[in-house]
Amino acid sequence: MSETASRPTLEAVAARAGVSRATVSRVVNGAEGVRKPLAERVRRAVAELGYVPNQAARSLVTKRHDAVAVVIAEPETRVFADPFFALQLRGISKELTAHDAQLVLLLTEGREDHARVGRYLAGGHVDGALVFSLHLDDPLPGLIRRAEVPTVFGGRPGWSDGPQPGAPGREPDPAGAGRAVVYVDSDNRGGAREAVRHLLRTGRTRIGHIAGPLDQTSAVDRLDGFRDVMGDAGPELIVQGDFTPAGGERALRELLDRRPDLDAVFAANDLAASGALRALRERGLRVPEDVAVVGFDDMLPVAEQTDPPLTTVRQDIEEMGRLMARLLLRGLDRPQPGEHTGEDAGDGPRSVVLPTTLVRRASA
Repeated sequence: MSETASRPTLEAVAARAGVSRATVSRVVNGAEGVRKPLAERVRRAVAELGYVPNQAARSLVTKRHDAVAVVIAEPETRVFADPFFALQLRGISKELTAHDAQLVLLLTEGREDHARVGRYLAGGHVDGALVFSLHLDDPLPGLIRRAEVPTVFGGRPGWSDGPQPGAPGREPDPAGAGRAVVYVDSDNRGGAREAVRHLLRTGRTRIGHIAGPLDQTSAVDRLDGFRDVMGDAGPELIVQGDFTPAGGERALRELLDRRPDLDAVFAANDLAASGALRALRERGLRVPEDVAVVGFDDMLPVAEQTDPPLTTVRQDIEEMGRLMARLLLRGLDRPQPGEHTGEDAGDGPRSVVLPTTLVRRASA
């Protein structure tokens, strides 16, 4: 007998529970209107027989696929090398698993991948999408809008405040077609201000900044936070990096070439800060005695293992992922446990900006 033939059917569950097939279908698909004792009998029969609902048939009834696309606008090599993405995916996965929804991971290497992702989303394979690490010239938001897929973004999208410099011709809201853009972000600007203020409190005066890629709003916000505090800093104290250790190393060397008297650095993320620490060691400079270093993220696999351990701004990356998934599920009208997510009861999903905290270690 084949595996398919031996698989328990809806009729077998109905016979075991002593109810109609329609009652079993309602219980299995989460519909209301079945008395509690009958529903319990159906659930017991499902467990005893090992019945697994046919997902295709279930989707016809519920109009749901119980699957969510997670779209990361970065190449595979970046995603699997940066612990930021692992932490965010863990938060997303935990929340989706708790609601019996599947995670479908989609990465973009180039323009042909954007078209592929757009086709997949438009094909009706998932209930919604979680999208992060967008760049200002990214075509994904427009593709998502055309696919008409409910979406929550990780990080403030560049168009949420209107058109952005350096992105000519972009729609103010390419993802929402006039609808509110929902996102989860951290207080990047406020966290950057606190990092620089901490360096000033320790007596540092010649503070440089290793910025992230300025086609991403998190990097722009952290640069703005640096400038809020160091408004008189000359352009020679700001070097753009790329959120990688190698980028941080290159940027630190450039900062020292420009300002040999540099006495502190605020790096836009922990990976860049780890590269800056390497470059300082190469130049024979002590941390923090000669140059203090502060990062941003508080990714423990990085921050606690640098030499010396890294003072950094903590953002709850896993919680950001969890909230992204939670907001999307709320928007799909799934019942949620009574946990605060930033929305008032009865409202649709609204964007959430999480606070940041300075974590002091030995580097500053």
